[in-house]
Amino acid sequence: MCDEKAPASFAVARIARLHRMASGKSLRALGLYPGQEYVMIQLWISGASRQADLIKAADLDPSTVTKMLQRLEQAGHVRRRPDPADRRAVLVEATEASTELRTAVEAHLTELEEQLLTGLDQHERHELLRLLAKTELNLCRTAGECAPE
Repeated sequence: MCDEKAPASFAVARIARLHRMASGKSLRALGLYPGQEYVMIQLWISGASRQADLIKAADLDPSTVTKMLQRLEQAGHVRRRPDPADRRAVLVEATEASTELRTAVEAHLTELEEQLLTGLDQHERHELLRLLAKTELNLCRTAGECAPE
């Protein structure tokens, strides 16, 4: 069986799929699609951002982010406007109406984190994060996606 040849790779793929499924179920209750919560978090933390910067931060296809932003705008969570410093660029910002959503998204992330780590003590949680960081760096180097050191 393939997962016997690459058990860590298959475990990571299964965990990523299950994480996305669990997250998606909870996000649907908030009226969000998976990935939109990360765009909103970026806006809540950083404030108004150029659409191009959000695309880079999300590491998604521009058309995917554009569709996300259209849906978020229709729901009243973001607004887009021309960048006064560069009329060709578009600024995206979270609306005041999204404040309640922020509280719900933060609760969602806290609950998802606890579900993910249930049964692990503090030492195990720390060790898991340490090992995941190392494996992320390995793949980052392989993919050529690491920020310059």
